[in-house]
Amino acid sequence: MSRVSLFWAAALLALSAGAAALPCSPLTFDEDSVVCVCNATYCDTFPELTPPSGADVLVVTSSRGGDRFAVTSAQFGPEACPPEWVTGVRVPQAETRQQVSGFGGAFTDAAGVNINSLSPEVQDQLLRAYFAEEGIRYKLGRVPIAGTDFSERPYSYDDNPGDESLEQFALTEEDFLLKIPHILAARELAPDLQLFGSAWSAPAWMKTNNDFIGIGFLKTEYYQLWADYIVRFLEEYVANGIPIQAITTQNEPTNVLNSYGFWNTMAWTPEMQRDWVRDNLGPTIRGNANFSDTKIIILDDQRILLPDWVNTILDDADAAQYVDAIGVHWYRDGDAPASLLTDTHKLHPNVPLIATEACEGSIFEKTVALGAWPRADTYAADILDDLNNWVTGWVDWNIALDMTGGPNWAGNYVDSPIIIDAHGDQFFKQPMYYALGHLSVLLPHGTDIVAMEDPSDSLKGVVGLRADGQTVVTLLNRAEEAQQVVVTDATRGSVSLTLPARSLTSVLYATAD
Repeated sequence: MSRVSLFWAAALLALSAGAAALPCSPLTFDEDSVVCVCNATYCDTFPELTPPSGADVLVVTSSRGGDRFAVTSAQFGPEACPPEWVTGVRVPQAETRQQVSGFGGAFTDAAGVNINSLSPEVQDQLLRAYFAEEGIRYKLGRVPIAGTDFSERPYSYDDNPGDESLEQFALTEEDFLLKIPHILAARELAPDLQLFGSAWSAPAWMKTNNDFIGIGFLKTEYYQLWADYIVRFLEEYVANGIPIQAITTQNEPTNVLNSYGFWNTMAWTPEMQRDWVRDNLGPTIRGNANFSDTKIIILDDQRILLPDWVNTILDDADAAQYVDAIGVHWYRDGDAPASLLTDTHKLHPNVPLIATEACEGSIFEKTVALGAWPRADTYAADILDDLNNWVTGWVDWNIALDMTGGPNWAGNYVDSPIIIDAHGDQFFKQPMYYALGHLSVLLPHGTDIVAMEDPSDSLKGVVGLRADGQTVVTLLNRAEEAQQVVVTDATRGSVSLTLPARSLTSVLYATAD
């Protein structure tokens, strides 16, 4: 039997387990797993799961071997003590921690360019894959405020030197062609989609170096004008039918200070950001009757900056009153343990943490790696670590890129969970897409997280208590071989499972009263 036939046979077995779904249409490139192909007439979907009751258990698995949201069933039996060769996974009965706010991605210019390269039918398939009930149900979206490196040119909304009244402020064709139509379509599919805006740079003439790139700070005389500019963005998007629920203080304010100033960026020190939030941005947002509820997210940069950057701002009560959340990126997580997130939470327990950007294929890595399971593994591991350390949500970078990982005016190509083949009028769902789907669908908005210590060196996990009365245990097997595990919930008993090699498995069952 061919590999493709095996996939379809597995899908039929999944259907017999009580889950209706369109299975993956697999395609192999030169990596260790497959992509799933979507076109105008076909795209795989997330299975419809009937919430189990009593001792019943649903098991959803994606793996390097080709499983994609494969559904099987099991049952709890009496509580068992596993033998030495079986890994025991005990569901913690500890108090719940944070609530999940959701998962999502960014509506970049590059994503819009690529989505527009598809026929209308395939565009609809792509947006459904992310935002519809049969997709992975994204609830968060990041909206760049003007240009980023993932634009086809550097630009702002007022590239008119000396326009200190912002009279010439205007959205650009990128907004009207590449962002707004797709955001509106996503909101049709997910009416509860929450959006946050992030700027990469002020207009060049507002900066000390008069350039979008390089070492340039916001000129102090333009601190208030820059806050007014942000409000103008909010006004223009509302006028186009898109309310923005939050804004970040700026994307990666330390980028240029770490020698990554080759694309749109603007430098801040934490002291500068504190003063701007306290004296300009905060009062301007809160004092505007139309946008006073808009949340302000500080940092929006690497977690290696925790907790010092955050302390500088939040230890000033006059600045802290305007801060609603802390945004972190993942690019230097190898240099910064996840425990820094918990340390920050302990210092500022009333200010939620959210992961605001991540992607694979950056800097010295291969850009697009079609079918690379290690990238799904890295995504899942990072999300599980974050959830176990008080992070409430996780937002990916570009929702779609082309086969080279662009376009990107600065040549900073990367990977994406969905890669578009414009010539074939189709797109490829990467393994990363399925890793995100496990968490986005099965740990939805409002889920209470119960922290779990890693059961073993090769096994990571997290527990979620959902608002619909279901418990979810998500387990990441990072080993090269299958693992036998016994999952024990003191309120239910034990269930034995086999986790495929290099796989992500979600276990769903009814929470005991």
